Amino acid sequence: MTKIAVLTRDCGGVNAAIRAVVRTAVAQGLLVEGVMRGYQGLMSGDFVPLDRRSVSNIIGLGGTILKTAREEAFFTTEGQQAALAQVRARGIDGLIVIGGNGSLTGGRILAERHGFPVVGIPATIDNDVPGVDYAIGTDTAVNVALDALDKIRDTATSLERIFVVEVMGRKCGWLAMQVALAGGCEEVLLPEKDVPIDALCQEIKEGRALGKASWIIVVAEGCSTAVAVAAAVTAGTGLETRIAVLGHIQRGGRPTAFDRIMAARLGHAAVEALVEGRTGGLVHLVRDRVEFLPFGTAGDVKRTDIEYDYHLLKVLS
Repeated sequence: MTKIAVLTRDCGGVNAAIRAVVRTAVAQGLLVEGVMRGYQGLMSGDFVPLDRRSVSNIIGLGGTILKTAREEAFFTTEGQQAALAQVRARGIDGLIVIGGNGSLTGGRILAERHGFPVVGIPATIDNDVPGVDYAIGTDTAVNVALDALDKIRDTATSLERIFVVEVMGRKCGWLAMQVALAGGCEEVLLPEKDVPIDALCQEIKEGRALGKASWIIVVAEGCSTAVAVAAAVTAGTGLETRIAVLGHIQRGGRPTAFDRIMAARLGHAAVEALVEGRTGGLVHLVRDRVEFLPFGTAGDVKRTDIEYDYHLLKVLS
């Protein structure tokens, strides 16, 4: 193996992972190319050479210096053949994919369907990669969202109002659950759990009768929208409700120390796995140790048990 490429999505800690990949590869005598704009760049041949200098001072930057873009065309046979033609033309012997379910699925296709050496690094704010406890970017996203929620709490308390805060999480409510628990919120609505609005409204009315003046309800975007929940709560309680949609601020921000360190360890491990011929899987942390997980062995959907955290939230709220 003489040359590798790295492809990314974006979230806090991805640049730290790119830095670790490049500097580990260079230390082992490998050439490195960065793929611009994800699978779009892989198909079109949009590559840039990377060396130690090109990744200087990026460890604390949010997003990704390689940019990113969704490209559904890659998931066609023609798209995959175009990508393979590009990497072969450049003499690239292996690919490191840093991203979430979509990006890692693309890497799995290249590895299993076409036999190309791929190692994945989980990086997503949703934390929805099957078999992975924590992905790069999750800690940063929770802290970014929590900072916003703490400010909303100040206003909710002062104005004695109900706030519905919408966070990201299409199919996995992990981010919403963590933010709600860390923020001392009164309720969280998740894709994995049915919480009847009628029951929520009754709980609010009973709390109001006992003198409780403010609530914060966190909603995962995959469950509902803040607008819909706020309207239902107002209709069911007669109380004034405000909304806050945190949106893409959760994807940005300077990565936390936890994400930077995990990115450093996983980036280093991914290069070592490629060099040693352990491909067709991803590297991740298990009890603070880096382990290799073959694609497909953890299933297609992440199994999460949120019942304990939800019970804890209700006890403490």
